[in-house]
Amino acid sequence: MRIIIAPDSFKGSVSALGVAQAIKRGVHAVFPDAEVLKVPVADGGEGTVEALVSATNGKILQEKVKGPLGDTVLAHWGILGDGETAVIEMAAASGLPLVPKDKRDPRITTTYGTGQLIEAALDHGLKKMIIGIGGSATNDGGVGVAKALGAKFFDAAKKELPDGGAALANLASIDLSGLDPRLASASIMVACDVDNPLCGPRGASAVYGPQKGATPELVAELDKALEIFAAAAKKVTGRDAAVRPGAGAAGGLGAGLLFFTNAELRPGVEIVMEATGFADMAATAQLVITGEGLTDFQTAHGKAPVGIARVAKKHNVPVVCLAGGLGDGAEDVYDQGIDALMSIVPQPMGLEQCMANGEVLIEAAAERLCRLIKVGMLMRK
Repeated sequence: MRIIIAPDSFKGSVSALGVAQAIKRGVHAVFPDAEVLKVPVADGGEGTVEALVSATNGKILQEKVKGPLGDTVLAHWGILGDGETAVIEMAAASGLPLVPKDKRDPRITTTYGTGQLIEAALDHGLKKMIIGIGGSATNDGGVGVAKALGAKFFDAAKKELPDGGAALANLASIDLSGLDPRLASASIMVACDVDNPLCGPRGASAVYGPQKGATPELVAELDKALEIFAAAAKKVTGRDAAVRPGAGAAGGLGAGLLFFTNAELRPGVEIVMEATGFADMAATAQLVITGEGLTDFQTAHGKAPVGIARVAKKHNVPVVCLAGGLGDGAEDVYDQGIDALMSIVPQPMGLEQCMANGEVLIEAAAERLCRLIKVGMLMRK
């Protein structure tokens, strides 16, 4: 029996690799001779670097960079097993978990540190990059990234703008003459799992601003600032990136990368599957087990488990999803290639208890799943 284990992380509890290892232990408790392939996946957010580096036998590096509030943080990034491709997750340098809840303010947070990670990859001679842009603390349109790479942003008095999304309300001109010339020949794939535009009711500020600390009044302020930024960036680059699907991801970092680099935005799980060779592995598998922290109506709209299932179904391979919890609309995934759902929670318990015991619960659920599969095999006999 050949089983592929391809889960996303259970965010805040267990990394994608940790989930895959726990499921493998549960599988081998029932099927000790099964061939198990671990392919931890991610959608561009937390865990993207670990998933890709682990799957390709690459390596993880660390860099001291400017955090979202301007302090120094130690951020990790990776080089894939091919030795030619960098993988960066903006959450490591500019992510929401790096900002205490009482200090979250998207008016001042910056993506500068993410730009420093891109610079580090260029300094290593890497011209291929995968950049995951989930989990941001920012709303600066990627201006911080551009600043770190040499761009300058001025107000009407020719004074450089301070960091943060609110400052963009005073943006009058952009100077790209100092932008790192190595970007012109860099191939950048951006792992993004949302399709929001930069501005408006579905834009970065309106949809994601509140979770970063924005009040309704601040949402309106930040949205207007991004409109001003988009007009100025379009003028200097000739690109109408603001309306592109995914431009509003990560507080507008999607738009910033489209404006200032040759980036291509794609669903994160697709990029991860290509990098790991998942399709070739699925072609010879008897079962795929995927998973995520919460399966609900959002999962059917392109989250990692559905991306995995769509590829597996091309080879008629059954797919089971283990979830930390099942929310409203979870059953929608049955129309997207997932054959069965199972919560890892065996009895009533609080969220904190579940998260603290994530690996134990996942392993036990995987064992229960495989015992059910074994019953089905006996019934066929």
